[in-house]
Amino acid sequence: MSDQEKVTAYIGKHERWSEQLTQLRSIFERTELKEEVKWGSPTYTLNGKLVAGMAAFKNHYAIWFHQGVFLKDPAGVMHNAQEGKTKAMRQWKFSETDTIDDKVVLAYINEATENCRQGKVVTPQRKTGVDVPQQLQDQLDTDNDLKTAFEGLTPGKQREYAGYIAEAKREATKQSRLEKIIPMILAGKGLYDKYKDC
Repeated sequence: MSDQEKVTAYIGKHERWSEQLTQLRSIFERTELKEEVKWGSPTYTLNGKLVAGMAAFKNHYAIWFHQGVFLKDPAGVMHNAQEGKTKAMRQWKFSETDTIDDKVVLAYINEATENCRQGKVVTPQRKTGVDVPQQLQDQLDTDNDLKTAFEGLTPGKQREYAGYIAEAKREATKQSRLEKIIPMILAGKGLYDKYKDC
């Protein structure tokens, strides 16, 4: 099945918003962007670089712009879907009562395309260092083999383990998680390695 057929199937599957998604698709088709499917949703690219996409949800449908932080947003429609997490992506949500203004949507897509052409990109900052939670630190301080194994892991794997303990609310949960990860650390494995091998 081609990407175009997949997009048609995606729109057909979301009956509630199929008319609106078809209209958005027709706007995208007036641009130079290539229609593809990524993460199961219609996505539009320029020379292999992600520019925009659209998706249907239970109570709304949306266009997202991968480097939307650079859009001027004269209509005031852009918002950060995950405040504090997402640096560059911006989303334009539509509800049942919203009307799609082809000219305005096309202007946003064209601006995003031009920004992509100019290479405007938010470069993610790599995290440095690891904030080790007290429960894990106490265990590392009393078990030299565990400490050596932990220090032998990549910083990313160390952060995964530290975060896994730190995000638990209850002390009992922190302790049970600590007991679970000790054999994994000693084996030199990352917390999510089993999923990466799939």
